[in-house]
Amino acid sequence: MSARKGVDKPRGKTKKPAKYANFLHKPNCTTCRKAKGFLEKRGFQLYFRDLAKHRLSATELEKLIGRRDYTEFLNTRNELFRRKKMKIRPPSRREAIRMMAKEPNLIRRPVILAGARVVLGFDEKGMARL
Repeated sequence: MSARKGVDKPRGKTKKPAKYANFLHKPNCTTCRKAKGFLEKRGFQLYFRDLAKHRLSATELEKLIGRRDYTEFLNTRNELFRRKKMKIRPPSRREAIRMMAKEPNLIRRPVILAGARVVLGFDEKGMARL
């Protein structure tokens, strides 16, 4: 028994502190649900943001993308991406950010943020390194 009455000290292994991540997603997206399950099984505490209901502003996207290749954030499965043939003729960074802010389905999902790390889509190796 510890010094405080009625409080036992933990025995054996102590529980690992939870890992935290911001999870930017679309709830009905199958890739997002798969990534959510993967992270939760590994003990992550997730903080959700529905990209359809709470869109990312151009400023938030600029900060999120930082020095990374902005084209990695474009959802290649999106109709607008295919219709505008962005694979062949990618938009400028400024234009891509403007379009993603206006049309959140153009953002590759999920976007997982843990500290300074960012993982896009269902990337098992990337999520395992968080």
